[in-house]
Amino acid sequence: MSEWHVVWVPDPGRWGSLPRDGVLGVQNLPEAVVRIGLLPGDPVYIGPDGAVDRDFLDFVRSEVFRNLERETKRNYGTDYRPLLTFLSSRGASWREATPQDLADYRHWRCDAPENPGRISGTKWNREAAAFTKLFKWGKVYPLPVDVSRREDRAADSVSSRVSWLTPRTWGLWSDVGLRGHTRAGVAAPGWESRTEIRNTSFVQLLLSSGLRRQEGGSLLTFELPTQQLRHGRYLHGRIAGAVTRSKNTRTFYASVDAVGQVEAYIQSERAWAVQRAQGQGTYDRLPMMRLITKVTRGLKPKVEWVDANGVVGGQELSQLGWRERQWLFLEGPDGPEPAWLWLTEQGLPMAPDRWNGVFRMANLRCEEVLLTEEERKIDRGFRLAEVRGKTPYATPHSARHSMALFMLILLNELFESRYGLTKADRRDFALLFGDPWWLVKTILGHADVETTKRHYLAPVSHLQLESILAAAETTDEGEDTEDLNGVFARLARETAGIQDIDSLLEAAS
Repeated sequence: MSEWHVVWVPDPGRWGSLPRDGVLGVQNLPEAVVRIGLLPGDPVYIGPDGAVDRDFLDFVRSEVFRNLERETKRNYGTDYRPLLTFLSSRGASWREATPQDLADYRHWRCDAPENPGRISGTKWNREAAAFTKLFKWGKVYPLPVDVSRREDRAADSVSSRVSWLTPRTWGLWSDVGLRGHTRAGVAAPGWESRTEIRNTSFVQLLLSSGLRRQEGGSLLTFELPTQQLRHGRYLHGRIAGAVTRSKNTRTFYASVDAVGQVEAYIQSERAWAVQRAQGQGTYDRLPMMRLITKVTRGLKPKVEWVDANGVVGGQELSQLGWRERQWLFLEGPDGPEPAWLWLTEQGLPMAPDRWNGVFRMANLRCEEVLLTEEERKIDRGFRLAEVRGKTPYATPHSARHSMALFMLILLNELFESRYGLTKADRRDFALLFGDPWWLVKTILGHADVETTKRHYLAPVSHLQLESILAAAETTDEGEDTEDLNGVFARLARETAGIQDIDSLLEAAS
């Protein structure tokens, strides 16, 4: 047997059943793990002989691996296991890997017809990046693979695989997937969801703000936007740099309606979850709790707290990562309650990655309602395009991409129609404030507008902004009759990747 296995260091308080003290010579497993320098989320690799690979343990504890984001650690850690198994099948350790070994492994992973689970070029490039870090750290030369070499990267890599939904298609997806509506648009008999308000308000917040899943999913209650812009349709707040991909704090905007839905959740489902948890003593049993005593204001707001042992601490709000935020509590009328905005039914902070499950269940619900029984029996990988096109499909990141597309179309419509700018006026406006591409890039927090064009707005990146509305239907007097829904419907017909309700309903009829 050459199979390798990986186990992950759990978070404090989530170890589950522990072995008896003294088993394998360990008196206290969590303390032993901390002593050797492993962090929650770190992978531990167990070889075919059942022993922990000490060299790989050193790599996991090294600065090279430790400084990665936890999600990246999870991805890279998963990528290493099949490579270790492959090398073991050849009787080699990872330190003995050669360029030929990696060439053969790449062929098997990406091209071999006999491999039923071949991966895409995008996936290979991620694996190559993971392997490059390992081999460079281990001083394995010549480097078996180097992601900086063109020949070691996949030419068919697609940088972003997402789906864009038009606003009304998001409405259909939310109604059917999150609210339990039938094809007729009414709540299904017996439908009950104790987290419906939470789920729908989270989706609306992401659609309104363009926040990433981790950014929106790790907000604290007092970070919800409250500062209203002059005309009252949007509020703005600050997203902490520690929870962003760029690690830079930035301003974000959310509509009054979206924030209102979140506030309704706070006052209803969230309040009930907190009340139940307090009544059951859930918070009293937590291994880590920091009770906030003060939140300062200003350019660099700081959170001050005291923990269960009376130890006083504090940190700038922008420096608090999402795991630390789960430990923060506020003193409520009936005792401590989480400062974390989104809670599970048990009243505990909901980790950002758990939103993937909410979206997955909503997608399945849409399939159940909008596909026939015969169509549902077909494995998803074998469904024809016309069957897949009958039901909307969304992920948390789809909301961010869809918001970018919506803002681009809206801003272009404002510039072209409402403001009536001439070409000269538009050039002057762009010099002062930037064109719609630049504005959307700023809202999303991208450093480079090319990222916005190439990844987030691929369906329309080939179009000149002036032409997006140019084909709008007009009256005899030359006035536009096509509204934004019409623009989105037309773009969905003309470009790939945009899901619109018209095409879904046509496919379902």
